Amino acid sequence: MSDHHEDHNHGFSHVMSPGILLGTFGVLIVMTIVTVLLAGSPLIPKGFDVHVALTIATVKAAFVMLFFMHMIYDKPLNTIFFLFSIVFVSLFLGFAMTDTDQYQHRIDEYNYSEVEETP
Repeated sequence: MSDHHEDHNHGFSHVMSPGILLGTFGVLIVMTIVTVLLAGSPLIPKGFDVHVALTIATVKAAFVMLFFMHMIYDKPLNTIFFLFSIVFVSLFLGFAMTDTDQYQHRIDEYNYSEVEETP
């Protein structure tokens, strides 16, 4: 019989200081305020507001992943894969929303009362 004993204890997870967590929370709040202020702003050309909002949301998601999910202390390869996943989802949503102006008039013209009357 073997006395081999594997230690599956991976140790205590990394403890993040309250200053870093509060700083990250502050950055997320500021970026949310910037997103709200830029919505409908004349500074951004029409049609690019969604892309700017998606970019800010991607950066916010990266902050959450790195600091609140403690990925900054994980293996760099895991962090890179996670970041690429977030960027890919953002790009996918951005490309999927590029043609929203093409059918927006159909949505505006749609008669919602017909839907409510149908059983």
